[in-house]
Amino acid sequence: MNKYFHSVILDSEKCTGCTNCMQKCPTEALRVKDKKAIILNERCIDCGNCIIACPYHAQKAVAENLDALKNYKYKIAIPATTLYGQFMSEVNVDTILQSVKDLGFDYVYDEVIGSDLARILIKNYIKIHGNNTKPLISSHCPSITRLIQSKFPTLMNNIVKIESPMEIAARLVKLKIKEKYGYELSEIGVFYITPCPAKITSIKNPIGIKKSYVDGAISINEIYGDIYKNIKKNRGKETENFMSGSTQGIEWALAGGQSKSLNLTNYIVVDGVENACKIFEKIELGKLNHIDYVEALACTGGCVGGALNVENPFVAENNFRNLLKENKDGITINEKYAIDLCKAGFVCWTEELIPKEIDELSSDIRIAFKKMEKINKLVKELPGLDCGSCGSPTCQAFAEDVVNGLSSIEFCVFSKNNDTQGYDNK
Repeated sequence: MNKYFHSVILDSEKCTGCTNCMQKCPTEALRVKDKKAIILNERCIDCGNCIIACPYHAQKAVAENLDALKNYKYKIAIPATTLYGQFMSEVNVDTILQSVKDLGFDYVYDEVIGSDLARILIKNYIKIHGNNTKPLISSHCPSITRLIQSKFPTLMNNIVKIESPMEIAARLVKLKIKEKYGYELSEIGVFYITPCPAKITSIKNPIGIKKSYVDGAISINEIYGDIYKNIKKNRGKETENFMSGSTQGIEWALAGGQSKSLNLTNYIVVDGVENACKIFEKIELGKLNHIDYVEALACTGGCVGGALNVENPFVAENNFRNLLKENKDGITINEKYAIDLCKAGFVCWTEELIPKEIDELSSDIRIAFKKMEKINKLVKELPGLDCGSCGSPTCQAFAEDVVNGLSSIEFCVFSKNNDTQGYDNK
């Protein structure tokens, strides 16, 4: 089995062991040992909270740069919709897309078209499955889907099995260029301009499909300066009239935009991983069976809060509000065309979602039970301050680490009990 790719990595040379990242990680995927952070890959969902939290820039996302364009004869950019909010509202979408194209791309395709097509498919999915499964959960955010895989596998059947706008846009534009110019698919490079490390991971480790049609991802913050320079050059000049999506599709960059575009009335919008976990716990308990749809997003405010953006998410949201006043209709997508694509398996999941294994106490239930007893006993003896000085994010996590042999009781500066006997995993 291939090793699972994670886009979020740590530069240990820059890490000072300050514990900021550990305290902000919503899945407790970080520890600090010998004044250096360590990522527990089996727990990481690549949400990027650690990138935002680190004051030393030790956490970063692995992405392509513009040199990767040289590997293809025809280069296509799909800017994330979030990019439109990174600039003042007087900069129109065509100017932004022209400025992206001027970086060396042959063609730029608006991700919003993918959102518009996905909107048709999700409406149809709700119509077919909505009465039997409540609530259905959006598959738009890859961090959330990974979270469900690892922590809430009983909810996997609730996920709407429709591809993301990024993937739909990539598939549509790649075939369009192939048909128009006769290139082989391998000669066409599609690059997503991403606000989010989880999108990079989803390209390398696709969810619900065998292979992504996206060939690489470039971080918004990596090329923001170059785009901005091009915008200054292009202001006031005539640009290409880029084919673009609707105002409703643009709203997908904001929390709640997807649900609003679906014209739903009985839904929940939740942002932030910790908040999403609370909602998923309620769903598992059957307390939200009266809700039709849950739009869950890992980043606060939605994709405008992505770790690889440049603009403050609240400023970006205001930029979007002004942009939405234009009220564009976008291209018209035929409903039958969209549904036929789904039936052909072109824009819908074709692969079964499998629970993602996380660290287990033991595959032997007797040993696991014994370890659980030790963990519960140790938790009662710890101060319960969740201070993080031991190198684990919470006292509960510390107790698990001690019993699993990943830490030692002596690292708890508040505990009077420095005797490790009875708490190790031997």
